[in-house]
Amino acid sequence: MSQHLRSVVICGAARIPFCRSNTAYSELSNLDMLGVTLRGLVARTGLQGERLGELSAGAVITHSKDWNLAREAVLSSGLSPETPGLTLQQACGTSLQGALGSAAKIAAGQMDCAIAAGSDTTSDVPVVFGRRFAQRLARLSRAKTLQQRLGLLRGMSLRELKPIAPSVNEPRTLMSMGEHCERMAREWEISRQAQDQLALQSHQKAAAAYAEGFFDDLLVPCEGVWRDNNLRPDASMESLAALRTAYDKSAAATLTAGNSTPLTDGAAALLLASEDWARERDLPVLARLTAFETAAVDYVGGEGLLMAPTIAVARMLQRTGLGLQDFDFYEIHEAFAAQVLCTLKAWESPAYCRDRLGLDAPLGAIDQSHLNIKGSSLAIGHPFAATGARVTATMAKLLHQKGRGRGLISVCTAGGMGVTAILEAG
Repeated sequence: MSQHLRSVVICGAARIPFCRSNTAYSELSNLDMLGVTLRGLVARTGLQGERLGELSAGAVITHSKDWNLAREAVLSSGLSPETPGLTLQQACGTSLQGALGSAAKIAAGQMDCAIAAGSDTTSDVPVVFGRRFAQRLARLSRAKTLQQRLGLLRGMSLRELKPIAPSVNEPRTLMSMGEHCERMAREWEISRQAQDQLALQSHQKAAAAYAEGFFDDLLVPCEGVWRDNNLRPDASMESLAALRTAYDKSAAATLTAGNSTPLTDGAAALLLASEDWARERDLPVLARLTAFETAAVDYVGGEGLLMAPTIAVARMLQRTGLGLQDFDFYEIHEAFAAQVLCTLKAWESPAYCRDRLGLDAPLGAIDQSHLNIKGSSLAIGHPFAATGARVTATMAKLLHQKGRGRGLISVCTAGGMGVTAILEAG
């Protein structure tokens, strides 16, 4: 192990276009999408047959067969089968958290390179039966005679056959993320118009990024799809205003399908390495990963479910000695427009920064012309575990194009957590 921490660089990235649930990828599994993404990344970086330190990958919506997803993905990737696979999950922060874990090992000299990835599909959700029927099936599998099997079926009702509908509601509150975010929007007085405006800008920025070819070397086609199919270049404030509220039907509700991310299928991956390893292979140093932080909030006790990034960023800035304004670009995951706006307002609030973040002064405002400048999740979509890798790849390319500067990444997650990172130009 090295006696000093090494610089960790991002030297490759790839993703498939993100697609709305039950559209282009309706027949694909997490492994299918992850395999396409990894093969694209391996081909672009010339890593066919190479043994990497590890592949860390995960998904939020999984079948029991996905228990070894990362290892199976290695065997579908073109990498050496001697590459280990680590399957992990931290809700929407999965692939970013995977990148941070691998980066720590690279920095410490335990390995030279790794891929961090995520894949998610809400088109291929597991069908789950209730506990009573599941236990009956388990006993049936152990029965040795027909008579025993018939006996175990005695007393079974048709009600037992009703599957449990898939849900991403929080288990502790039984509320959806959208319902939680509605509460946040009310607490922070975020208007419907402000949310729709941010959503419109996300579509406009993403459409402009496609037009200029920004995503060309980040995308791998899949199932004949070449661009994210949630993108609406023709969106307008009028069309967004016409949408009904989605999570709360009261007059005070503000969240709609237009200012919230859709259920999305997709996969994304990042290649991380020591600088020496990357340069030996003539791979570009897109950006350096220099700091990161994870935080959690007591959302069961009443805190905003998606406010943990405000805390993670504050801690990260204190540790690095940076101010919130010391960044050239900001990538804040747009789970909901309201979440982004609540986060920005919290950092400007003297009371919140004093009472919750323990700061002597507010972190302050950012220049929003530097925020999500190529569009983000509201336009592009949000396959839960893949989003961290997507936003990190976007940030790395922005910094590489600029040739200098630093960027801040913030991803909120289910369960009241947040994952954040700082990248600097290579």
